[in-house]
Amino acid sequence: MEAKELERYQALVDKIPNLKREIAKTIVGQEEVIEEIIITLLAAGHCLLEGVPGLAKTLMVKSISDAMELNFKRIQFTPDLMPGDILGTEILEEDHETGKKFFQFNRGPIFANLVLADEINRTPPKTQAALLEAMQEKVVTYGGQLHPLPDPFLIIATQNPIEQAGTYPLPEAQLDRFLLYIKLGYPSEKEELEVLERTTGTYKAETHQIFTGLEIKKLQQLTREVHIDSSLLSQINALIRSTRPAETKVEAVKNYVEWGAGTRAGQALILCAKARALVKGRYSVIPEDIMLLAYPVLRHRLSLHFRAEAENIHPDLIISKILEAQEIHASK
Repeated sequence: MEAKELERYQALVDKIPNLKREIAKTIVGQEEVIEEIIITLLAAGHCLLEGVPGLAKTLMVKSISDAMELNFKRIQFTPDLMPGDILGTEILEEDHETGKKFFQFNRGPIFANLVLADEINRTPPKTQAALLEAMQEKVVTYGGQLHPLPDPFLIIATQNPIEQAGTYPLPEAQLDRFLLYIKLGYPSEKEELEVLERTTGTYKAETHQIFTGLEIKKLQQLTREVHIDSSLLSQINALIRSTRPAETKVEAVKNYVEWGAGTRAGQALILCAKARALVKGRYSVIPEDIMLLAYPVLRHRLSLHFRAEAENIHPDLIISKILEAQEIHASK
């Protein structure tokens, strides 16, 4: 990238820390989760956010939309939700001048820049598939007509890891459509105390807009221009291939993984590493970007067999073994 081009974008890159600060006015802690959501947005993908109830997932997503010029919609997924409740439906209208009747497409809540798909695993596969198709194609097809979705377009789907009764787990092929699988943990003791103080008193945060939709689109374009060395590309390629039992030398993969990650995982890791570099104010990817993002990129793309569940082996443990074997380490 030429120096003149960098100068044009530098002002936008410099505002990314301001975005984090605005979100922190409402959300205490969870810096890593917020950063990974911003990375998802810059990489023009979608993310799956998993956490127990009461950790302010909805408030977090709403705060992110408030700090940007993004139209926000929330969809509560339930067992009786139909595809038309998400995508929209045609209604019969009448032209008052001619008296002729015609069908008019009434857009659903998915026609927003930032969509929170709350508890996506509580709705049947037919409705899940309708949402995931829109995520991939970024258009809604209804009655043979194409209806483009807004740009930028980000879906953050949530699921509860505790209650699995009456849920419809997403198949692996559909999970693969999510760029990142982000896990939201409990706050620290200090952070939780601050949350309790803020939310039970008179504190009221006022979030200011940092980015417009057009600026987000420019940052998405810039993300793809971030440099990644050919040696790091080779490391990512080797890392992805080592998740496959037939190709790996990692014993944990041979013993516990049924199916490894596909090529899309490598694409996701490269784009996310570029986006993280930009978030950190860099225009070049470093090994740390790859190592830290390997977990949210790969944890939903490894299919473990029954032995892993019986021995309480989780994907993050296997990913750590793969990284050790590849000798990808964060810089000190």
